[in-house]
Amino acid sequence: MSVSIFIQTLNEEQNLPSCLDSVAWSDDIVVLDSLSTDRTEQICRDRGVRFYAREYDGRGAHQNWAMQNITFKHPWVFYLDADEHMTPELRAEIEAIAGATDEAHVAFFCGRKNMFRGKWLRFSMPPGYIMRFFRPDSISFERMVNPTPIIHGPHGYLKNHFIHFNFSKGITEWLERHNRYSTYEAIEQSRAMTERGVDWSNLFSSDRNTRRLELKNLSFRLPFRPTLKFVMLYFFKLGLLDGRAGYTYCRLQSMYEQQICLKMKEMKRADRGLAPS
Repeated sequence: MSVSIFIQTLNEEQNLPSCLDSVAWSDDIVVLDSLSTDRTEQICRDRGVRFYAREYDGRGAHQNWAMQNITFKHPWVFYLDADEHMTPELRAEIEAIAGATDEAHVAFFCGRKNMFRGKWLRFSMPPGYIMRFFRPDSISFERMVNPTPIIHGPHGYLKNHFIHFNFSKGITEWLERHNRYSTYEAIEQSRAMTERGVDWSNLFSSDRNTRRLELKNLSFRLPFRPTLKFVMLYFFKLGLLDGRAGYTYCRLQSMYEQQICLKMKEMKRADRGLAPS
């Protein structure tokens, strides 16, 4: 049984062709665009890809709109960003799951190999697991950035990974993008700190995604977060073994964390009626 492919785009004429090449085996590729001004739509039309466009209102809301308004051809959907590629091994794994008549899971988390300067950041940006393979009628999403999936049923974990070219448009674009992301993260983290505390039992959950989310929730409350993030990635996660590329990436992640912290402080000042800085 085949699998539907869901891709989100914004001005992705550079990345989209190779992404589409990696999933050309699927007979149902759907692109949800955020009002691109480049050739993204034309590339989709030329390749016979189903194309939808709407104004972006946060990643979670954007994906929820897709789940509620797009009818996919197949019961199972795999989601990719335009700077990501499917691999033959991952394709075989998800097609086997989609073809199984006794599959109990409704969603699967998948790891990714993150590339930077021509190499896989094996240590400083390990694969992790994010929910990418699912039945659309069994999921919804929360958060404006890095959405948290709400899964209505049991979930599992895929063995194979997809490839992520996170810096395909260069450092400048990465910095601009993460400046936007840091604003969304500051809003979400401020909200989380107000609305919920740390559930210590989740830190010992048998499910790796539950542990990851609670560790992230705990990290919101730690002092010296930018420094701690660098130390964690570079030394404890052994990012130093990724060489110069690993060092650069760990520094960039520390900078990103600093942006979030500064914006959260500004939001607190604004709530008290004070000037931003």
